[in-house]
Amino acid sequence: MAFIKTIAVFFVTVSTLLFLVPFGCLGFVLSVLGLKKPMAWFMHKIAQCWARLLIVCTGCSVEVRNRENIPPNGGLCFVSNHGSIFDIVLALAYIGRPFGFIAKKELLLIPFLNMWIFLLGGFFIDRKQPRNALKTINSGIRSLKAGGCMLIFPEGRRSRGEGLLPFHPGSFKLATQSGVPVVPISITGSYDVFEKNRRVRAVPVRVVFGVPVATEDLPPENRKQLLADQVHAVVAAGLEG
Repeated sequence: MAFIKTIAVFFVTVSTLLFLVPFGCLGFVLSVLGLKKPMAWFMHKIAQCWARLLIVCTGCSVEVRNRENIPPNGGLCFVSNHGSIFDIVLALAYIGRPFGFIAKKELLLIPFLNMWIFLLGGFFIDRKQPRNALKTINSGIRSLKAGGCMLIFPEGRRSRGEGLLPFHPGSFKLATQSGVPVVPISITGSYDVFEKNRRVRAVPVRVVFGVPVATEDLPPENRKQLLADQVHAVVAAGLEG
């Protein structure tokens, strides 16, 4: 039964992505013509519906706590633990505000995915080229200062059931340089949805939004480390339930 569900979920994923390609192409053209901000909002709504459809197909019960902690306006950095690829689906479904993220440059070569990352306000980074990487980070900072949102996974990789990993302080440069608040996100159960057994399973999942953490008043010395430690503690508390 799990095998049949897995095939069905992957079929829905692929078929819906193909169905949305024309919308993405239209959004891409309009964004290039100067309508990037409204297109980012519209594409986020499409992505949100797509993500919630996938969650329904998995049969997972999702408990979402404290969404009222998300400010409705202004720049924000969402910082989450990262146990599974399913975390992106959960973020799209429940954050409720358009957001981008810093994607590795290799994703730029994947057709359609690269287009959606761009449309949702994301940026591509080449960490092997420091100058280009700095330009990408600065683009993210400008987006945050303009009132946009970014999602960060500061563990550096998916934990895959290993528990909460240490946060890399450098990941918080977007937040410290832009001065926007950080909203911690604690996700539990996402690894069990698929990656644990390579089968889609209907498991309970929980998403907890922490109280925003201010960044403007942090002392300049060791600012990123202090923020990383503070947010790590909030995310860890949210994982404990």
